[in-house]
Amino acid sequence: MVYKFRIILDAKEDVFRDIELLQESTLEDFHNTITQAFGFGGNEMAAFYISDDEWTQGEEIPQFDMDGDSGVRLMEETTLDSVVSEDQTKLIYIYDFFSMWTFLVELAEISEIEEGRDYPNLMFAHGQIPDEAPEKEFVAEENDEDNFDEFDDDLDIEDYDDLSFDENWN
Repeated sequence: MVYKFRIILDAKEDVFRDIELLQESTLEDFHNTITQAFGFGGNEMAAFYISDDEWTQGEEIPQFDMDGDSGVRLMEETTLDSVVSEDQTKLIYIYDFFSMWTFLVELAEISEIEEGRDYPNLMFAHGQIPDEAPEKEFVAEENDEDNFDEFDDDLDIEDYDDLSFDENWN
């Protein structure tokens, strides 16, 4: 089977690519196809995230296991058909964690393989990628602001006499 995706840059301008891949393609194959379709060098770290219908970021599927956690699914071993289906159609793709190029990925259709067509296949390209990643506004959930008191401990960092360390420790 062939999975047809629309990959949309999360920006004000319309920039997207329509791509076809075989269902047994890995997320690493998909990552390489996306970077080529948008003109990136492919040298930066990236990850896919399972998403729900409201584009909530779920489970991360990274390129590399940075924590040494053997339970983490990696791009190179995760196939498309194991993360997307007719019921689970959305992924978020982040490329270059310093610039945070963010793409909304949606499965548009599952179809039969066409004879004579090479896959992956860039079906359609619209818009030019900007020189820099679009700015992101990170907003806390409504309830998160009320519960965040990590630094609310009445500590006066200017009052060195009350700090619990020896200032001549070295």
